[in-house]
Amino acid sequence: MKVFQTLIATAVTSVLLSTAALAQEDRYLDPAAKKATEINESAVKSQTKINSITDQIDDKLQQFKALSKEIEGLDVYNEQLRRQIANQDQEMLDLNQSIDEVSVIERQITPLMLNMITGLSQFVELDVPFLAEERGNRILDLQNMMDRADVTSSEKFRRVMEAYQVEMDYGKTIEAYPGLKDINGQERSVEFLRIGRTSLIYQTRDGSYQGAWNKQTQQWEELDSSYKNQISKGLRIAKKQLAPDLLMVPVAITD
Repeated sequence: MKVFQTLIATAVTSVLLSTAALAQEDRYLDPAAKKATEINESAVKSQTKINSITDQIDDKLQQFKALSKEIEGLDVYNEQLRRQIANQDQEMLDLNQSIDEVSVIERQITPLMLNMITGLSQFVELDVPFLAEERGNRILDLQNMMDRADVTSSEKFRRVMEAYQVEMDYGKTIEAYPGLKDINGQERSVEFLRIGRTSLIYQTRDGSYQGAWNKQTQQWEELDSSYKNQISKGLRIAKKQLAPDLLMVPVAITD
């Protein structure tokens, strides 16, 4: 019995010693475990911060790449603009030179146009006297136009050349037009027949009088009645009432 009690006491003692040893060990291990936990938490926080910084770096890298590409495009665009500006500068130089040349030409062409108008006026005065009022008004309009500042030199030159073209066309056309003519001291309504510049004839409405312009004497001469039918025929051809046909009419003789 005593031996049993001794064994129990020994076992209890061993348990107590083991418990004490474990308690002593826990007292040293707890701080280490706590420190390890803190280190792990700090590591997690550091890794989170590293990940955030890495994301920010990636974002900045993408922005840098985008900006680099945009700068590259701007360089190409700026180079294109520089070439365009250089071309525009050259065009401005050419334009200024052209303006200077135009000024010189304008100073030269204005006297030319004035001389052309004067020459045209003299020509009409010496020419067969057909459409005298119309042709005179055309020349008067040209003379007035030359004093106008709102008409460009190019337009003035165009109209002068147009007047010359009209006069040229008279020489290759046939025309009939109404008018008034003094016959035997009485103003009569007549029809004029112009055949180019070779013949200018008139005939009264009733066909009782007819006459032709004599270039040599610069006067109207009365024609006898033998020309009546031919003149009437010529008037109808000029009015496109008859097809073109041979006419027997007086023709001006020139030296």
